[in-house]
Amino acid sequence: MQTIKGPAIFLAQFIGDKVPFNTLDNLCQWAAGLGYKAIQIPTWESRLIDLQKAARSKTYCDELKGKIASYGLEISELSTHLQGQLVAVNPAYDLMFDNFAPEECKGNPKARTKWAVQQLKWAAKASANLSIDRHVTFSGALIWHTMYPWPQRPQGLVEAGFKELAKRWLPILKEFDKEGVDLCYEIHPGEDLHDGITFERFLKATGNHSRVKILYDPSHFVLQQLDYLAYIDIYHEYIKMFHVKDAEFNPTGRSGVYGGYQDWTDRPGRFRSLGDGQTDFKSIFSKLSQYGFDGWAVLEWECCIKSPEQGAAEGAKFIQDHIIEVTQKAFDDFAGAKPNDQLNKKIIGI
Repeated sequence: MQTIKGPAIFLAQFIGDKVPFNTLDNLCQWAAGLGYKAIQIPTWESRLIDLQKAARSKTYCDELKGKIASYGLEISELSTHLQGQLVAVNPAYDLMFDNFAPEECKGNPKARTKWAVQQLKWAAKASANLSIDRHVTFSGALIWHTMYPWPQRPQGLVEAGFKELAKRWLPILKEFDKEGVDLCYEIHPGEDLHDGITFERFLKATGNHSRVKILYDPSHFVLQQLDYLAYIDIYHEYIKMFHVKDAEFNPTGRSGVYGGYQDWTDRPGRFRSLGDGQTDFKSIFSKLSQYGFDGWAVLEWECCIKSPEQGAAEGAKFIQDHIIEVTQKAFDDFAGAKPNDQLNKKIIGI
């Protein structure tokens, strides 16, 4: 067993124009003051990291780590959620996802995909330069719009979709393998990898690539009404990253899983700050500890009611209180005896 590391915090939802959220130094001072021990960095945010430079310069990475370490923190992982999304975009979503792309790629899906692939390859090298052995991203989606199909899906559509998705990711996975870094896909509605079955489809389509791993976030399973504890039992060997995010699901006679196009506050399924939702984190931390999860417990704040400042302040203590210092001995060791083959044979009756 392994003691989970933490608490850490994902900075994507906090970076902004106001102090203390406007610079890396200010964010580090703020996070450390709340009790966090590491930060997860969104690589699309140039105020936090120059991804291309991090991929090309070990010196830059050493300086970045040194700056963060001066606040008593380390980098838990890098993230390319937005860039990963752009590796695979169905044309129906072109206009909306163009917001994630640089100006020179907007309106040009092929250029956008090429840019995204390069970003992921840089992320592999940057992670290695920072001595980080895992990275998180989104898979993107080519067939999400057929998730609840009408008319029925044509035969072979799903297989073709995952074949194409794997084709786009295999060159990226090759780069991550070269750098010795696992690529963790956040299993998330809106992505083609959104549950266990779709993860298995993708894994198979990549030829069971050894670098295909999972970021586990139970909030997305609460909203899907998926058994998030059994998920750990099934996929624990692939779970290399962990977002600690809460959620609740309160269906009514008027709305359920799909939410009726309502805003987040009014949906039956909605994200909440830690401790305000329905997620059984005691069991989650127990299972992950039991299976030897050796990564960070990272707060991802997304709440439709509570402010990010309060959510972050409460989240550090919440995570710390749930981290289990795993035992190094059995509770009944005091009653044990040294190995004795003859005694064992007598007990067995041989």
